[in-house]
Amino acid sequence: MTPFRRLAATAAVLAPAATFAAPVTVQLAGPDGQPLAGAAVAVEVHGRAAKTTTARAEMGQRDRQFTPQLLIVQTGTAVSFPNFDTVRHHVYSISPIKVIDIKLYAGTPAEPIVFDKPGVATLGCNIHDRMSAHVVVVDTPLFARTDARGQATFDIPAGEHTVKAWHAGQRSATLQSLRLDVPADGGTRTLTLTD
Repeated sequence: MTPFRRLAATAAVLAPAATFAAPVTVQLAGPDGQPLAGAAVAVEVHGRAAKTTTARAEMGQRDRQFTPQLLIVQTGTAVSFPNFDTVRHHVYSISPIKVIDIKLYAGTPAEPIVFDKPGVATLGCNIHDRMSAHVVVVDTPLFARTDARGQATFDIPAGEHTVKAWHAGQRSATLQSLRLDVPADGGTRTLTLTD
């Protein structure tokens, strides 16, 4: 075997081990130790793209409610706001990560809104006070909403990573940052939010 072929064969054997990802379940708990259902959770893996320029998402209005009420997107995602109701809505946000003011409209506005900073944007409707929703923007393509047990599962390589999390019951609109140590065989890791 030539030195070049030997090197290529060695690289082929080592490459899968270097990129191997195991299923890891992140269990989010609140300060009281109870599982946090419906929370936003994202895993930042070193070397993965923080931003996107191609992702699209939708935050609709139906039955005078935002749908979904929690939308999680990667930084750089263009979000459209279709109105499926027979009444017009006026969508706004005064959140530091994105100020939005879509005046009274029906149908779908021509231009989507690009969420270009990580964090939490709280949305409302100037016409219907009971309407509210949140867009959680994260610097990673690995994100999910926790299930009824406060869990979300990701395929993550072994190592030390960062989890960003947020839930509607916390006092601040800031993503909490937590350390996540992932062993080679994956498993379940419980993380507790402080707010």
